Amino acid sequence: MAKYRKLGRTSDQRKALLRNQVTNLLYHGKIVTTETKAKEVRKIAEGLIAMAVREKDNFETVTVTAKVARKDAEGKRVKEVVDGKKVTVYDEVQKEIKKDAPSRLHARRQMMKVLYPVTEVPAAGAGKKKNTKEVDLVDKLFTEIAPKYVGRNGGYTRIIKIGPRKGDAAMEVVLELV
Repeated sequence: MAKYRKLGRTSDQRKALLRNQVTNLLYHGKIVTTETKAKEVRKIAEGLIAMAVREKDNFETVTVTAKVARKDAEGKRVKEVVDGKKVTVYDEVQKEIKKDAPSRLHARRQMMKVLYPVTEVPAAGAGKKKNTKEVDLVDKLFTEIAPKYVGRNGGYTRIIKIGPRKGDAAMEVVLELV
């Protein structure tokens, strides 16, 4: 018995397809796909969510002092002349950061191996690079998705059949987070 479905693709195409579908599932909350693809995507997605639930609170908050360049009203760095040279002026700022425990850091890196980077484009600036922002899906897993499933032992996704596809009669399903 095989451990996974080959989906009629070479290994690199299959891995790319599954990574893309897992990324879209976690970003949007649900996807429409064929039944066999959904069953493979479900395995990967549930493993990532289980990892996030396990490592959800495994960090400590640390206060650090950081040097930040002082900026003027236009957002440019403030410079002053010292010994005939222009030098940037720095202020010391207290910041609170999350310091991951080693196991959470490992889980974060394992998730980053699977998930593709997501860039969010505002509707007003569609097709333009300006005002786009990177979405941290790993952080979304830890802060939004994992707290929903703390009391749940697996079964984080649901497959709902929606009928055969028109072109090739493949069974289509909706794969969604519960």
